[in-house]
Amino acid sequence: MTQTLGARRAAVSVDELKRAWSAVQAGRFRTGNRVTRELREPTPPHAGTEWEPGAGERVLPVIGCVGSCGASTMSLALAGAAALPARVVECTSVTASGLVAASTAELGLHESGWTRGTRDGVLLERASNVLVSIQEVPTPSVPDRIIALTVLDVGWEIGQVLTTPAWLGEQVRSADLVILVTTATVPGLRRLEGALELLAGPSTCAAVIGPKRKKWPRAAEYSAGPRIRALDQAGRLVDVPQDRALAIAGLDATPLPTPLLEAASTLLRLLPPVDTIKKGKTQ
Repeated sequence: MTQTLGARRAAVSVDELKRAWSAVQAGRFRTGNRVTRELREPTPPHAGTEWEPGAGERVLPVIGCVGSCGASTMSLALAGAAALPARVVECTSVTASGLVAASTAELGLHESGWTRGTRDGVLLERASNVLVSIQEVPTPSVPDRIIALTVLDVGWEIGQVLTTPAWLGEQVRSADLVILVTTATVPGLRRLEGALELLAGPSTCAAVIGPKRKKWPRAAEYSAGPRIRALDQAGRLVDVPQDRALAIAGLDATPLPTPLLEAASTLLRLLPPVDTIKKGKTQ
């Protein structure tokens, strides 16, 4: 019996393969239901290059130096430990959110484009779309309540943030204080050293997740560069004990560990007084 074969396909050129790969990287697909297509081809509302905080609102950027180092957890702890009305704005893509389960009350999608929730009086705002670049990060919403502190959980690599013309980079460059979060590991400390070099302008401090400074593993100790040592000598390197249960389960509605909140309070004390900032800006 003779087997009938289909018509032979034409060869695919290298240029076609490149275009197809670019489409995959950008999330452009021919198939899929409407919801999937909308998720992969987002148009975040109110993305812009400029944003100014409200009167009396301070901005505190938090940047993770390595992946899954606890930057979102530290952002939440800072807002929770602050003795003033606060919010956390998580600037990463919806697919990378660390705050999905952190709210104790979900408020749904806000007209600004942010998905909102609350936790112990802290307003949580996270992206509702897939963000493929820093320029797509929406500007924070105009608060419908008193907000005295906005903690920016930056969620992007520090080099990208500083070199991309967008409101997020401007807030980092002009911040009174930038908190870098890392781990007491060789890669974590190497990345911290690099971030400190890039952030030569803004006032910086570091939250290092792991054992106390004097109990760092020897290899990690050797990887601490001159900027880390200078930060430590200035009292701007804060030890944050790792909580095993939190590291495994991630953020949920469970109260944050007391040692974590105490470390957050230590970091908040490094914020310069408001009157000092005003005097410095008027000189």
